[in-house]
Amino acid sequence: MSRTAPTDTAILDVLAGRWSTRIFDPAAPIDEDALASALEAARWAPSASNTQPWRFVVARRGTAAHAAIVETLVGFNQSWAPAAGALVVFIAETERAGTPLPWAAYDLGQAAAHFTIQAHAEGLHTHQMGGLDRAALGRALGLEAELEVLTVMAVGALGDVDAAAEDMRAREDAPRTRRPLAESVLLDA
Repeated sequence: MSRTAPTDTAILDVLAGRWSTRIFDPAAPIDEDALASALEAARWAPSASNTQPWRFVVARRGTAAHAAIVETLVGFNQSWAPAAGALVVFIAETERAGTPLPWAAYDLGQAAAHFTIQAHAEGLHTHQMGGLDRAALGRALGLEAELEVLTVMAVGALGDVDAAAEDMRAREDAPRTRRPLAESVLLDA
């Protein structure tokens, strides 16, 4: 299934072709090589002073860790995310040795973006979620205070869109939209 973005100017095919699905194949195992490549891409994301203030928790479908993550998702996310082959928790290291790392969330975002693009290039599908109880997930994972959950990403094989519920198909088939680039650039001097 292709959902190439209608861009204002040419961008890399892997970027234009990336989209976030909510329909995962609940029977397909995660492609371990593709997952490893996505994690490796995240590892090589740029970071301020090479601090690499990111951590990841990878939980495959069918494990207790996967179920624990699903329990912390809120609303609609609990209805579709369990079908993903894996859930990846993206965690920012907000301080190190008592020194705040104010750029941690930004750098973690770059790692997540690198993960997403590599996953797409490897044939995996992803969907990042902000709808979760971050504090509950941090407690469930036993994270120390300086490690802060920011997002969870569902990753796996694309499911059968035609077999999905009507509301899910409608979301999946909706046109891809973004505000015009000119509305995002505040100054271009």
